[in-house]
Amino acid sequence: MGTRVSNNLVKTDHRVSYVETSPAGRERVVAAGRELTDAATAVAGADIVVLAVPDLALASVSAELVPQMKSGAILLTLDPAAAYAGLLTTRDDVIQAVAHPCHPSVFLERTTPEEWADTFGGIAAPQDAIAAVESDDPEKREIVEATVRAIYAPVIDVHWVTVKQLAQLEPTLVETVACMIGELLNEALQEAIDTMGVPEAAARSILYGHTQVALANGLRGDNPFSEACLIAMDYGRESIIKEDWKKIFRDDELDKNLARMLHLDKIER
Repeated sequence: MGTRVSNNLVKTDHRVSYVETSPAGRERVVAAGRELTDAATAVAGADIVVLAVPDLALASVSAELVPQMKSGAILLTLDPAAAYAGLLTTRDDVIQAVAHPCHPSVFLERTTPEEWADTFGGIAAPQDAIAAVESDDPEKREIVEATVRAIYAPVIDVHWVTVKQLAQLEPTLVETVACMIGELLNEALQEAIDTMGVPEAAARSILYGHTQVALANGLRGDNPFSEACLIAMDYGRESIIKEDWKKIFRDDELDKNLARMLHLDKIER
């Protein structure tokens, strides 16, 4: 993620300092033609500090850097888990913000090979972003938005939520549900190929096409599902989905999910 972020920041007019601690990471930064700065120097003068590091490292990294930040500066993390769980070091005069990319929509109108190839976003395909900032100062929000639009470019819209709402979206809505379903689709595909003996090309073709129809009909109501399809869908729900599955949206379940992701016994409140 640090490479993705810096690949976009280097294209802007912002004055950017790049900090990396691992030997392999430092080699990548230098190989990309960027100059490394030591953390103390970079943080001391920064209006916004972007922590493009894994969730499990955010507690220790923020503990080291936040005390060195200038008053009024912004600490931006790229995932809400650590912020929601209260793992970040805080200061009354340092603003906490979180931003996460939406990734290019499955319904995005793509027109170039580069846009089709950019399924993650941040290269060629436009995407939205979600952001939260714990400040009522419009100037601070403008700084966060400018940074978000730079690191996730090209960005269509930046949607503003609370840190808790962002955590409810990521992981609950998009990882616990959407990514899980994506993996389930792949498992079902392999079952059709390996167990049922369907030719792989045929199985992939019908699944890929019907996945598009399912998303278009289910999420946008493009066309009604047939009566027979609705009966098969009911059988699928009865066979696969637990009746109480919506509990994952409860606060206690969100805490449980994030505790597992962050390797914690529990989220302390």
